[in-house]
Amino acid sequence: MYDFLIVGAGFAGSTLAERLASQMGKKVLLVDKRTHIGGNAYDCYDDAGVLIHKYGPHIFHTNSRMVFDYLDQFTKWRQYQHRVLASVDGQLVPIPINLDTINSLYGLNLSSLDVDKFFASMAEKREQIRTSEDVVVSKVGRELYEKFFRGYTRKQWGLDPSDLDASVTARVPTRTNRDARYFTDAYQAMPLHGFTRMFGNMLSHENISVMLNTDYRDVKGYIPYKCMIYTGPVDEYFDNRFGKLPYRSLRFEFQTHDTETYQSAPVINYPNDFAYTRVTEFKYLTGQKHPKTTLVYEYSQADGDPYYPIPRPENAEIYRQYHELANAEPNVHFAGRLATYKYYNMDQVVAQALTLFNKIAEKEKNGSAVVYAGNGNGNGHAVNGNGNGNGHSHKNGNGNGNGSRSEITKVLKREILRR
Repeated sequence: MYDFLIVGAGFAGSTLAERLASQMGKKVLLVDKRTHIGGNAYDCYDDAGVLIHKYGPHIFHTNSRMVFDYLDQFTKWRQYQHRVLASVDGQLVPIPINLDTINSLYGLNLSSLDVDKFFASMAEKREQIRTSEDVVVSKVGRELYEKFFRGYTRKQWGLDPSDLDASVTARVPTRTNRDARYFTDAYQAMPLHGFTRMFGNMLSHENISVMLNTDYRDVKGYIPYKCMIYTGPVDEYFDNRFGKLPYRSLRFEFQTHDTETYQSAPVINYPNDFAYTRVTEFKYLTGQKHPKTTLVYEYSQADGDPYYPIPRPENAEIYRQYHELANAEPNVHFAGRLATYKYYNMDQVVAQALTLFNKIAEKEKNGSAVVYAGNGNGNGHAVNGNGNGNGHSHKNGNGNGNGSRSEITKVLKREILRR
């Protein structure tokens, strides 16, 4: 009998699995339909031996000492402060926009005080800040909005900034000094040996079992458990009862070059040129020493795995309906970017997971009863024996199971008997 079935081995699921196992002695089964742990933060070595982020660049930063100290238990760190250039008017200039950006673009020699006045002269007054366009135009005016934000946002989101919530472009500041860092958080670092190694350390507790390449719906009827923590898309959990929640997806093209470095910055944004939004060179992020280098070209698209919840009022209304269902779902907790339809950074997901853990621990401390879920005798719903290559990996392995779903059934029944 498992105390918790956790769906999804990304930041939310892994954090909760680790806390429940190590702090409360709970037995946890962590299930993910991908063939690896780590969610979108998964990194691995490509054929050339270069450490890459399979799902695009993930740069850790936080202002939360609590979050940093928590993850610090599972990794050593490499200090890293992220920098991004944007290709605008034939130049590569810093983004977020800062003093050097303006001086380079316009051939000026402004001071910090001067550039503040420059922004004020360009800005357009908006009575209400409701959209992403409002945010930028009210700060730096329409010309810089067109150069840096409009094209990039339309490629990234498939929508004009005037149709997106203000929170999207509000994430990118405007500076009057020469600070070229993309983030200014108090803690900025990368896991020394990569994200996947860190996740492996988080999930190494003896009370945690990991099953990969498996859809939780194929196992929940065979493995008895008390509570579920779900970190997948909330609309999928409820069979899209109110329609699918809109997400943006991504497509990646990787290129390896026979040179130590290829571009002049870790990431170069292309707001106005080409179909891709940005190009990342991973060795800047990882600090790896290697004679070759790998880059990824990132394309935003409507179809594919869900990456970014699209912040629009009509989408928030759809989510509100799912949120009400989630709150009424017995013995199921929802956590993470997809399950709560929030555009969270990694540290925000960890903070949310730690908060949920504290609530679970407090509830148990107060003696709240838990109703058992799952079928204790192992006779769950029928599993289609014609599954497409779904297998399993037990006890934190990173193996790629290739068994059919009928083989999963046999494994699960053995697991039930063993426990």
